[in-house]
Amino acid sequence: MKLASLKQGRDGRLVVVSTDLAWYADAGHIVPTLQAALDDWDRIAPALENLSTDLDHEVIPRERFHEHDAAAPLPRAYQWADGSAYVNHVALVRQARGAAMPETFWHDPLMYQGGSDGFLGPRDPIPLADEAWGCDLEAEVVVVTGDVPQGAGRDTALAAVRLIGLTNDVSLRHLIPDELAKGFGFFQSKPASAFSPVFVTPDALGDWWRDGKLHRKLMVDLNGKPLGRAEAGDDMTFDFGALIAHAARTRALGAGTIVGSGTVSNRGADGGPGRPVADGGVGYSCLAEARTVEALAGGTATTPFLTKGDTVRIWAEDDRHHPIFGVIEQVVGG
Repeated sequence: MKLASLKQGRDGRLVVVSTDLAWYADAGHIVPTLQAALDDWDRIAPALENLSTDLDHEVIPRERFHEHDAAAPLPRAYQWADGSAYVNHVALVRQARGAAMPETFWHDPLMYQGGSDGFLGPRDPIPLADEAWGCDLEAEVVVVTGDVPQGAGRDTALAAVRLIGLTNDVSLRHLIPDELAKGFGFFQSKPASAFSPVFVTPDALGDWWRDGKLHRKLMVDLNGKPLGRAEAGDDMTFDFGALIAHAARTRALGAGTIVGSGTVSNRGADGGPGRPVADGGVGYSCLAEARTVEALAGGTATTPFLTKGDTVRIWAEDDRHHPIFGVIEQVVGG
């Protein structure tokens, strides 16, 4: 089942989207918003599944689904907890800013709590007031949970996953060092994130969702050229079960909590930093990682951060090269 929210008010209007993303059926007669569905998932989900089946069989009224009309599936959420499950990425980015890499990072996940009072839609522009802030994209996988009890183990945490999707978790790289130096974490350096047009239930992904990981390539283009083609299921040190359990160690998580994977990152074939797509590698899911690899190889980072007018495109494909979650496509400052 694929769910989306069309732009309407603060919380959107819930619709069920066909498997091929071409059509939608309004879900308002069942439940008005995705958050309301998550709050009563065991009762509401079967009715939404029936609507999805009827939509795919073309036995109910339907309308064309246009991704430009979509808000984030959860236009605002009670909680947005972003992890950093790909420790290869953490090591490279910390190396770029001269920060040591503690050994505990391989055993204890990094996680921060981001702003969740308003998310960007998949085709909304990336606001950027000052290019000197060093605007970067970060392509990630996300999950949305039901209620998770405090102290939940990995299996309980993983069973609480209701939906899977993608995000562009925007970072302002030049603001990060001073914020982290205060010892109190991200705030100004992490503006609003954007999410894929649809979120998808685990069963609809089949074997692509297993072991708490999405086993598909995360496709990232910048200005029409391939930037990243990383395998989301590879080099993920902490799966989503581990990330959710980490978040729930000292608190219960409410239904509608969004948990992010952090920037998807693959090592090179030799175990070292990956190579650009143009050089036969899988590339990078953020510019900071590309810049780090450039600096390691040649002493200088040459890839610029995002500037106004740049276009970012993020998606994952099925076996027929059709987007699974729709496409995040954003213009910087547009």
